[in-house]
Amino acid sequence: MYTKRFYRDDFKAENLEFFHAAVEQTDLYIGAGSNLCKEAIEAIKECRSQLADYIRRHPEFLHSLEPEDPLDGAPAIAVDMCSAARIAGVGPMAAVAGAVAKFVGTRLLEKSDEVIVENGGDIFMHSRSDRRVGIFAGNSPLSGKLGILVRKEMSPCGICTSSGTVGHSLSFGNADAALVVSRDASLADACATALGNRIRTPEDVEGALDFITGKPGVIGALVIIGDVVGALGDIELIRL
Repeated sequence: MYTKRFYRDDFKAENLEFFHAAVEQTDLYIGAGSNLCKEAIEAIKECRSQLADYIRRHPEFLHSLEPEDPLDGAPAIAVDMCSAARIAGVGPMAAVAGAVAKFVGTRLLEKSDEVIVENGGDIFMHSRSDRRVGIFAGNSPLSGKLGILVRKEMSPCGICTSSGTVGHSLSFGNADAALVVSRDASLADACATALGNRIRTPEDVEGALDFITGKPGVIGALVIIGDVVGALGDIELIRL
């Protein structure tokens, strides 16, 4: 079932122009120095084609809930997803939204020196100024009230969120939001899934944060479950 991504209505950045770019199930909301919709759609089509061709060769890549090694000749995006999934201990598709955002964002950086790509709650960001990123956490009373400050020195980076209560992505946990920040959006996405999988009750938050922030490449992480919030690492919480 499609859920309207109403949180996009709150996206604001004085020096960026925001636009949609969608191809089949891939629906991105992008901020750049100008409207680069044509270039974004070309990049989406390219990465979707590469992944579709690779999945035909290697169906386990699509279905596995465990890390998979890439086959010889795998496209760069698939290799990237496999690498991220290996670190996080999840299946490769746990990294797909972050990887697509990263792939498209990196391509658009050829045309704009600042790019933000949002893909269903997973963000690739390259910014020359500090940015505030709000956190949507479903029915939690904290949803929309908290955010994080992403400093310009962190660019490029990924800010990715998994949820056991919001959206269609597979999660084995109950977190309203499990957020991970990394220099690598693919890794942030895979680790957000791994973090969310470990949250069944508020008592799981501390141990899950210890686990995920111990992964190489993770800058910081945050969990919201009900009215409980926990954060660890180089992550600066802000009120919205």
